[in-house]
Amino acid sequence: MKQGVHPEYRPVVFRDRTGGLSFLTRSTATSGRTVEWTDGRTYPVVDVETSSASHPFYTGKARLLDTAGRVELYRRRYGL
Repeated sequence: MKQGVHPEYRPVVFRDRTGGLSFLTRSTATSGRTVEWTDGRTYPVVDVETSSASHPFYTGKARLLDTAGRVELYRRRYGL
């Protein structure tokens, strides 16, 4: 890899704004805000709108579409 071309890769806390989940990982994301983590160190924090704590698919609140009914409706409508 070329030196000086890639952004800095460092520990960052991602915080879900609606689900209340926070997790520490490594990223190139930047932020002006910081938060003190459970290990006593201070890390930049990036607020996200959706994570596995609030996404309907992961929380079990997802809606299922009736694809079979839509296919039958299409066939009836267009005589296929």
